[in-house]
Amino acid sequence: MPAFTFRRYLTPLIHVLAWGLLALTLLVFQPMSARMSLPAQFWVKQGVLLLLWVAVFYLTAYVSVPRLLLKGRTGWFIVVLVVMAATIQLLSRGLENALHLPELMRQAFHAADASNGLPRRPPGPPRWRGPRFDLVTMLITLLVLGIATAITVVQHWQHEAQLRERLDQQRTEAELSLLKAQINPHFFFNTLNNIYSLTLIDGERARAALHRLSRMMRYVLYDTAAGQAQLSQEVAFVQDYITLMQLRLTDRVQVVFEHPEPVREVLIAPMILLPFVENAFKHGVAATQASRIVIRLKQPAPDRLEIEVRNTLVPKTGADLAGSNGIGLVNTRRRLDLLYPGRYALHVTERTPDNEFDVQLALQVG
Repeated sequence: MPAFTFRRYLTPLIHVLAWGLLALTLLVFQPMSARMSLPAQFWVKQGVLLLLWVAVFYLTAYVSVPRLLLKGRTGWFIVVLVVMAATIQLLSRGLENALHLPELMRQAFHAADASNGLPRRPPGPPRWRGPRFDLVTMLITLLVLGIATAITVVQHWQHEAQLRERLDQQRTEAELSLLKAQINPHFFFNTLNNIYSLTLIDGERARAALHRLSRMMRYVLYDTAAGQAQLSQEVAFVQDYITLMQLRLTDRVQVVFEHPEPVREVLIAPMILLPFVENAFKHGVAATQASRIVIRLKQPAPDRLEIEVRNTLVPKTGADLAGSNGIGLVNTRRRLDLLYPGRYALHVTERTPDNEFDVQLALQVG
């Protein structure tokens, strides 16, 4: 049986078992029935009480609690509980009188005494008079009302918690989609322009660059649809990005990309490294001075990644080599908060002694 089908019938099954247990206690396992022959009217009364308890249970669970207690009408809710408990007490007493149960029970006690060889009791108060206030019935009634209230309130809290969790998940997915969409859409257009220019100079390099670009687009559009990608795919994506960016770089810019060979496969959020690399190309490249970009990816353990991205700090110019749309480290940190809460450490040094911008990320991906 599928899991969802089992969960669907689990609650009704629990209800049936609970009421069945109460019915056995009231109608079968009566202590007095072992010592004496109880009249049929006694069992009728017990059966009617069972039906009344079932009625007040579901009336409380599906009407009183949702419409009164959960709506903040606590006073009216208490009044309804008192009325139901008093009603059951009055109906129990009235049913005993209608069935002549006190007299029948006295006769049953006398018959039991006679069968056990006990002397006939002298005239006096009977052994079973049917108390004006049935304490046992009241306690069971209050127990039924309390259980109905507790179960309904707990289920309401669970439903509200699940609803909040679904809303948070939807909000997270929407925010992640937005952040992902913000990651450098202009890069592809700039790269196409570079490839077009390259076709006039070196057709073979242009074809290789076009193949890299198509591979990157396939990764972004299709391979990342599930929300996770293999680490090797992410490394290949970064490598393709660097290679295509180098089409516009001069020999004055040194780019170093170090990563494990081979990487140990693990699932990672797609394009989680790209904003750091984009930022390095945006702020670490100048046309008039030498600069350096260093990207290091380490994998001390299969489920732990350490990323360092350093770039030379150069004066800002009007041109944006990377074509970045400014997702920035703030949104990147927000994305890490959503994807890896409590499982990452991000340290940013805006200016090192070597006049470099340094970003270090330690990520627990397992």
